[in-house]
Amino acid sequence: MRPLSNIRVLDLTNVLAGPFACHHLAHLGAEVIKVEAAGRGDLARQLGADPELNKKGMGVSFLAQNAGKKSVTVNLKHPDGKALFLKLANTADVVVENFRPGVMNRLGVGYQVLSEINPRLIYCAISGFGQDGPWVHRPAYDQIIQGASGVMSITGVSDSAPLRVGYPVADTVGGITAAFAITAALNGSPRGSFIDVSMLESVLATMGWVVSNYLIAGVVPTANGNENVTSAPSGTFEAGDGLINIAANKDEQWVLLTDHLGLAELRARPGYATREDRKKNRLALKAELETVLKTRPARDWAKELNRIGVPSGAVLTVPEVLEMPQVAERGFLHGFENVPGVERDIQVATTGIKIDGSAPVVDTPPPLLGEHNAQIWGELGVTGETLEALKKDGAI
Repeated sequence: MRPLSNIRVLDLTNVLAGPFACHHLAHLGAEVIKVEAAGRGDLARQLGADPELNKKGMGVSFLAQNAGKKSVTVNLKHPDGKALFLKLANTADVVVENFRPGVMNRLGVGYQVLSEINPRLIYCAISGFGQDGPWVHRPAYDQIIQGASGVMSITGVSDSAPLRVGYPVADTVGGITAAFAITAALNGSPRGSFIDVSMLESVLATMGWVVSNYLIAGVVPTANGNENVTSAPSGTFEAGDGLINIAANKDEQWVLLTDHLGLAELRARPGYATREDRKKNRLALKAELETVLKTRPARDWAKELNRIGVPSGAVLTVPEVLEMPQVAERGFLHGFENVPGVERDIQVATTGIKIDGSAPVVDTPPPLLGEHNAQIWGELGVTGETLEALKKDGAI
């Protein structure tokens, strides 16, 4: 359940890509110490849909991916703060940061400095475009990467594209990529390593089919909305109460679908005889199928079609899917009672992973800013009056 239970991670990251990477490491058992800027903390503490929580420094955006972590504050521009951080880095297995390239070096706490102190350290730098190249100094947020990667150009339909994906896909993919690379490095040799994660390249890596269609087949990717361009009928269709996804990608599924809908005669038409024919005439075929699908609710059709082997599913809202037993009963959501700084119970998403039948969870809620200063700095010998003096002087 906790394969990283002997690993200490220093999380110097902000907002989403880095915190999301360390969110996974925490759920896999690592001790994740969130090293936050003194007086400010992670910007995500002020972000989210609840203004009152933003004012308290416990914004929903912060709560979403920081459960199970410890929080310390430090001012890396202060000599005493920097010295304290260097001591802490000597105790760590992993450091994760998502500053612009060069910032950590200018602060005197970059990889070269930290690796001299701690040669076994795995250092992961997450940035928009990587640590070198012509775009290295460009600022990058999720939407910038979505636009630069081509994701927006293929999202929507011809009349609406380019469109932003409805959640921060570039930040999230960048975070998962970093977590994957870190766990791979931890499983490697005992020496340290420098991991350079480019959000742009991480997103492009997930676009393998689209990129390869261009590189190998010479087909320029286009925006096709809810239609699966590799097959037909495959996409969304109007049912009696909303949309249903149907993916009759195989010939045998096409047969099962048309039989079930009472439209077997469609298979005899030349325009629908083969997969390629159906792809060329997909919109006309869609209209034919919808004449029957519109007569009943989407979930009823989905149950029946799935039962006979045609992959289908109603198009759900976020609240609807979270209430489904498939999600609610598998341990994907985890709750904390009366969370300090929030003063109410909260539920957060975990990782989508199960190990030996159980979903990894963390024991503690997202931390208050600097909640663990006394504990973590105390372990390094900083206690009592010294701790108060460092705080008064702005070092922590």
